[in-house]
Amino acid sequence: MPNTTGPLVVALLYDGLCTFEFGIVAEIFGLARPEMGEGWYRFASCAIEDGPLRAHGGFRLTADHGPDLIDQADLIVVPGWKGAGEPVPDALCERLRRAHARGARLASICSGAFVLAAAGLLDGKAATTHWRYAGALRERYPAVAVDHASLYRGEDRIFTSAGSAAGIDLLIEIVRRDFGAAAANSVARRLVMPAHRSGGQAQFLERPVALRRQSDVSPLLDRLRTDLRRDWTIQEMAAACHMSLRTFLRRFGEATGSPPGEWLTGERIEGAKALLVEGGIGLDEIALAVGFGTPDTLRHHFRRRVGISPREFRARFAANADASA
Repeated sequence: MPNTTGPLVVALLYDGLCTFEFGIVAEIFGLARPEMGEGWYRFASCAIEDGPLRAHGGFRLTADHGPDLIDQADLIVVPGWKGAGEPVPDALCERLRRAHARGARLASICSGAFVLAAAGLLDGKAATTHWRYAGALRERYPAVAVDHASLYRGEDRIFTSAGSAAGIDLLIEIVRRDFGAAAANSVARRLVMPAHRSGGQAQFLERPVALRRQSDVSPLLDRLRTDLRRDWTIQEMAAACHMSLRTFLRRFGEATGSPPGEWLTGERIEGAKALLVEGGIGLDEIALAVGFGTPDTLRHHFRRRVGISPREFRARFAANADASA
C-alpha cells in the first residue's frame, strides 16, 4: 500500500476478473499522486477466492491479500462480476454486509451491481448497471429500484455505475465528495477526460424498450414505425386494430409495456437518432419526418429521453458530424 494516510480502498479480485474495470479502480485510487498530499487514498486489492486467478485478456494474477482485508476497508469496490447469473459466495455477501454495517462505503462497476444485490445491500434502493444487464438485475432482484438510464447512482454509502467506462465517472464523483472539485478535476485531467459527462446511458441504448412477443397489435406497431410522420390519435389506433378503446389500451400495454403515446414518442426518438447519425438533413426536416412537427418539440422530447440535445448526439455519434442540429 502507498505511504499515505487517507481512506483505504480495496478492490475485489475474482476468477474471471474484468480487467478494464479493475484497471479503472487501480488508476484512480492506486496511482501515486504526491500533489494530493499525505491524506490521499491508500489502495490494495484482495482475492475473494484461491488463486492464481484468471483475468480477461489471457493472463493470471496472484493477489497480495485475501478477503480479510475487506474488514479493514473504508471503500470496497467490486470491479464487475463473472456474469449476471453467476452465484455470489455467501461468505463474501456476509463480509460486505458487515463492512457496510460498520460504516464502510461500497461501490460497483457495471455487472458488479449483482454482487451488491446478492448481498441484499441494494434492497429498497435505486441502483444502476450496464443497460444490457438492467432487465436481468430487475428480474433477479425485484426489491432493487433499477435505473437503466443513469451513469451512476449513490445512496446510503452504496454506489453503483453503468457500463465499464461509467465506472470512471463514479469514481471521480467519489473523489469529488472526499477531496473536493479541484481534486476531482485534477484526476480527470490526468485521465484526459471530462470531470463530469453530460447525459446518461440513454444516449447509448440500442432501443429504450424491447418489444415483446407477437400480439394482436403487432401489425399496428409495424405500421406506426413506417408512418411516424402521421399525427396518430389513440382512437385511430384502436380503430386500425378493430378494437374498443379499452381493449386496445390493455392489449397495447401487454405488448409493449407502455401506453401508446409514450411508445410512439420512443419510436420517434429512435427515428430521429437514425437520421441524426446518417447526417445530411437539418433538425427542421428530421422533426417533420419523425412526427414531432417542430425542432423545439423534438429537442424537448430528445433531451428528456436521451439526456442530451440532438446537436450533442449528432456530434458524438454521426460519422460526418455537423452543427446543424
